[in-house]
Amino acid sequence: MTKPVTQFIARQAILDASKQIFAYELLYRDSDNNAFPVGVTDEQATGRMFFNSLILVGKDKLVANHCAFINLSDTTLLQEIPRLLKPDNLVLEIVERSQNIEELLAIVKTLRKQNYKFALDDYDKDPRWEPLLPYMSYVKLELEHPILKTTTLAKKLKRLYPKLKIVVERIETYEDFNYLQQAGVDLFQGYFFAKPEMLTHGNVEPSKLVVFDLLKSTTRPNLNFKEIESKIAKDLSLTARVLKLVNAHSGLDKQEMKSISQAVVYLGEDTLRQFIRVLALSDLGVDKPSELTKFGLMRAQFMSLFLAPGGKEMAEQGYLIGLMSILGAVLDMDLNTVISEFSLDSNSSGALLNYDGLLGGALKIAMAIEENNWQAAESILAEVRPATPISSIFELAEQSRTYADDVFAVVSG
Repeated sequence: MTKPVTQFIARQAILDASKQIFAYELLYRDSDNNAFPVGVTDEQATGRMFFNSLILVGKDKLVANHCAFINLSDTTLLQEIPRLLKPDNLVLEIVERSQNIEELLAIVKTLRKQNYKFALDDYDKDPRWEPLLPYMSYVKLELEHPILKTTTLAKKLKRLYPKLKIVVERIETYEDFNYLQQAGVDLFQGYFFAKPEMLTHGNVEPSKLVVFDLLKSTTRPNLNFKEIESKIAKDLSLTARVLKLVNAHSGLDKQEMKSISQAVVYLGEDTLRQFIRVLALSDLGVDKPSELTKFGLMRAQFMSLFLAPGGKEMAEQGYLIGLMSILGAVLDMDLNTVISEFSLDSNSSGALLNYDGLLGGALKIAMAIEENNWQAAESILAEVRPATPISSIFELAEQSRTYADDVFAVVSG
C-alpha cells in the first residue's frame, strides 16, 4: 500500500512582551526544505495552504488553538475567506506585494464588519498604505539597523493609531528584543525565539475535498438536492461522472440532460447516496489499491442486504457503517477520527468501535467473509440472528461481490 501524499507547512511563533506565545504565522512549504519554494506565486502558495492544510487539517490544530496569522496578496482569495474560515483567532496579513489598494480597501472594510482582523506586513512607510492603516489591527515591521529607525517608526504609528499593535520581525538577539520591548513594541517574531517549525500531514487534493464534503452530507436523514447540485457543479470530474451515471441508469433509452440539477433529480436520493459514498472510496483513496475500494463496497452492500429485513433505515445505516469501517484505511485515519468527522450516532459508533448490537454483528460477519472464515461467520450469525441459515449468507456474499464489481466499474470507468 502506497503512502499518502505528504503536505508540508511551517509555523513561526509570535511572542508577547513576556515571551509567551501569542500567535503563529503559517507559512507555505512544498517539501521538507524549510524555505518558501522557488517558482511558486503568492496566490498559489495561499491557495494550496488553504485547501491542503487550513481546511483539511483545521486552523486550530495547526496553531494549537493560538491565533493564526495568514499571508494574503490576492483580492479574489480575500473575498472567499468568509466561506472558508471563521474570524475567530485569525489575522489576515496583507503582504507588501499586494496591488490595487482601492479594491483591497473595500474588501477589508466589508470583512472588518464580519469581525475579521488584519495585519499589514512589512510596512515600509509608502504613502499608498495610508488608506488601509485605520483598518489594521496589527502592523508588522522588519527590524532595521540602527534599531532606532524601527522604534521611531513604531512610536509614530502608535501615536497616530493608538489601538494598533506593532509586531517586529527578524529579531535575532536578546539585546534587540530588550530594546524593542522597552520602546513599547507589542509583539515579537524572529530567529532569536524560534525558526519556523515544520509540520506535515497527509494530503487530500482540492477536488477530493468536494467529495469529502459531499460524503458528510449523506450522513443527514434527508439529502439537500440544491446543496448537492451546487457542490457537484464546481467540479468538472464530478459533473462528468454524474452524467455518465445517468446514462448507465437509463440504459439504451438515453436521457438528455439539460442541467446538473436535472441529472441530480433524475438519479434520486438513493442513487446519489450510493454514488457519493463510492466516490469517497475511489477518489479519496486514489493512492490506495482498488481492492480496498472493492472491499468497502462489498462490505457496505453485504451489511445493507443482511439488515434489510429490519427496514430501509436499518439497511441504509448498515451500508454507511460498512463504508465507514474501510474509510479509515483509505484516509490513513483512525476510526475515532472517522466517527468524529462524520458525527456518527452512538449505535453506529458502537458498531464500528466495539461491534455492538446487530449492526456490529453484521460488520463482524462481513469481515469474517472477507477473510474466508466461514466458521467464524456462522458462529457470529448464531449469536445475532439464530434463525438465519448460513446458506443465505453465501448468497448475500455473492450478491455483494457482484454489486461491488458492477458499481465500481461504472463509477471509476
